[in-house]
Amino acid sequence: MGHLSAFLEKMRTEGLPAIVMDTFAGYYRSVVRGEKGLLCDRELLPVTESEIPAAGDLAYFADRGARVLNQAVMIVLNGGLGTSMGLTGPKSLLPAKGDRTFLQIIIEQAERMGVELMLMNSFRTDAPTRKMLRKIAPKRRPAIFLQHKFPKILQQDLSPAIWPKDPALEWNPPGHGDIYTALVSSGMLAKLLASGRRYAFICNSDNLGAVLDPALLGYFCEKGFPFMMEVAERTPADLKGGHLARRRSDGRLILREVSQCPANELDAFRDARRYRYFNTNTLWLDLTRLKELIESRHTVPLAMILNPKTLDPRDKRSPAVFQLETAMGAAISVFEGATAVRVPRSRFFPVKKCNQLLALRSDCYIYTREQGLQVNPARRIGAIRIDLDPRYYEKIDDFDMRFSQGVPSLLACEALTVHGDVRFESDVTIIGKVRLSNPRSTPAVIKSGSVIDGDRVL
Repeated sequence: MGHLSAFLEKMRTEGLPAIVMDTFAGYYRSVVRGEKGLLCDRELLPVTESEIPAAGDLAYFADRGARVLNQAVMIVLNGGLGTSMGLTGPKSLLPAKGDRTFLQIIIEQAERMGVELMLMNSFRTDAPTRKMLRKIAPKRRPAIFLQHKFPKILQQDLSPAIWPKDPALEWNPPGHGDIYTALVSSGMLAKLLASGRRYAFICNSDNLGAVLDPALLGYFCEKGFPFMMEVAERTPADLKGGHLARRRSDGRLILREVSQCPANELDAFRDARRYRYFNTNTLWLDLTRLKELIESRHTVPLAMILNPKTLDPRDKRSPAVFQLETAMGAAISVFEGATAVRVPRSRFFPVKKCNQLLALRSDCYIYTREQGLQVNPARRIGAIRIDLDPRYYEKIDDFDMRFSQGVPSLLACEALTVHGDVRFESDVTIIGKVRLSNPRSTPAVIKSGSVIDGDRVL
């Protein structure tokens, strides 16, 4: 079918395990048949507040969770390069608070909870992450297993993409849905179960709000769920993320990503009154149930995501390709009896862009080894809204240069918009809703000690 044999030979030469080749082959056959992996609105039902509990109502399960902490493992997805921020290495190695990187904070969180930590690296983040671990030498070094990779597919004729200038670009990470296959093929699933680990808490390395909560662990354990997704109320900032719904055909919970939505139904996808909850990409998994599923079905049959890209993501003139991907949250429709839990925004503040990094590095958040990362209790207003001019702040090097003397105090800031090239000296304080605009081609400088409580043209 199509060029499948060429893909399989390429994967075999790369040393990929049979389970990965079989998984790719199934998705590739769907692509050749013209399937797009779309989920139409008519197939779905909204999920109401009464159908899923709130995390704040589950505190009485904390004692139960504390008793099974020795059966838990924290698995952190560490495959992201942060290319949208101009990074060429793992995002987790970026300083998050002071001189502590995301990785260091994650390690300290696991040490504080007394739980085993594992990292799922990608083929691009593995070597630099291991190098950093040797440098910081934590008391207990996290175990590591590798995410697999899929070959990119040329859109023109559905053949394998070839790029001699950089052969690594011929491959793409298959999405975090690969975690289930990677746990099996790496032998980590068997090792975890043999060591008495049954409950996996899975989160992204760029979301430091995601910490292992004993109450949620206790609830998950006590109720015997195979799978649980943490969801939060959607806001205008979350409308691109995957939303929770029910499948009309069987009533199971299901995750729909924006790339699975037909173009003519995007308004329905973004309707937060209909689809109120989005996937925070923080999950709980019963590893014994994963083992049973793999033994019975030989794979975890996740919905396909067909992602159109350019072969070289930095070169828009490079050939158009498809990347086959899956989302780990899609497993909510695979495990019978899977559920979801509503969590507060304090468990979800991922860093995808420099706007969010500015908020994290500011005094809106505080960090201590004893308490971990949390919203500053002195902040009396809701989540801050930051909009930085992408011409000057989108890439991390440009961003760091403009805040080289430290980020401003944003504790009393509700919203900050910066248009044009503005550079900040030390000890700047911003209050309320502020728009800073520099219409000139030369940089404007906010002087040390400045207090800004209104809009300014610089």
